[in-house]
Amino acid sequence: MSTVLITGAARGLGLEFTRLYAAGDWKVMACARTPDGLKGVEGDVQHHALEVTDYKAMKALARKLDGEAIDVLICNAGIGGSRGSPGQDLGGFDPGEWRRIFEVNTLAPLMMAEAFVEHVARSKERKMVAITSVLGSLASNNGGRYFYRASKTALNMEWNCLARDLGSRGITCVALHPGWVQTDMGGGTAPLTIDQSVPAMVKTIAGFKPSDNGRYLQYDGTELPW
Repeated sequence: MSTVLITGAARGLGLEFTRLYAAGDWKVMACARTPDGLKGVEGDVQHHALEVTDYKAMKALARKLDGEAIDVLICNAGIGGSRGSPGQDLGGFDPGEWRRIFEVNTLAPLMMAEAFVEHVARSKERKMVAITSVLGSLASNNGGRYFYRASKTALNMEWNCLARDLGSRGITCVALHPGWVQTDMGGGTAPLTIDQSVPAMVKTIAGFKPSDNGRYLQYDGTELPW
């Protein structure tokens, strides 16, 4: 049986990842601040309470799972910033908001990768996935949302560095954009539903090969410009 570990697993994209992998007979290690949203999900699902910015708890979980082989690590937890706040707008920058967004979107995934790299390395599939955004692309930037964009650009760089450092160990690291999806972050006017985005991402992840290491892709496997 293959194993996937998912952060931010109790709602939105993470919850659908959990449902789909569990339905596909995977062992799912579902990590979330509170497990309430995972009630009723059928299958081999282990609930792990984890605030991704609590690095002591993260390391403790890695020790608890010592010896486990994690085929796919999905760093999904992320935030867009306070809705309606001008803190990301030029002329109203809020340093505290910058730190909060970068802590969750940029530092926490890297700490997850470091904490669980040995678990991934001992697996068969050996895949590390960062859920990023096209808003992190420098090539397609149209301004605004400074902090969120920068946090995802930095995340992309981190995953590219991991690809270079871990490729020799057979680990495939990919930054994956889910599309603009109807979630709490994406809003109700987004063109994609969760039911369209997540199954496509699961299919794309399943098709990853070592030659995909270091790529920046859309949910359907389309290449994105850095």
